[in-house]
Amino acid sequence: MTKRAALKPATLEALGSESPFDRLYGLELLAREDGVVRGRVRVAQHVTQPMGLVHGGVYAAVAEALASIGTNQLVNREDRVALGMSNHTSFVRGVRDGSVHAVARLAHRGNSTWLWDIEMVDDEEQLCALSRVTIAVRPAR
Repeated sequence: MTKRAALKPATLEALGSESPFDRLYGLELLAREDGVVRGRVRVAQHVTQPMGLVHGGVYAAVAEALASIGTNQLVNREDRVALGMSNHTSFVRGVRDGSVHAVARLAHRGNSTWLWDIEMVDDEEQLCALSRVTIAVRPAR
């Protein structure tokens, strides 16, 4: 059995750019404030499912990324790290072109668990997906 590598907190500078996975599907961070994170994904063939709609996994990935970034932005100052714990995403409307715009808002800030609500809309501001993401906050090792 191998030992797990210790988690290292990201620097605030590193939180300003997307992770390699987020770059794969094209997440763009637009704004970060305490408790609110905004992002966008432009629709392209590599983010669609066979019917030409944005893949549900993209919505879930956007939600997780924005909640994690928003939490890490604040807890890294306290030498703690944020880790995804739960992601529930409901799909409301399919998107075939344009962009998906997302806003993550902090709903609960506990000592060890944070809850985020993420709303995703299309270019006409029609609701496409809703997510609730739970983030575990742990001491950095």
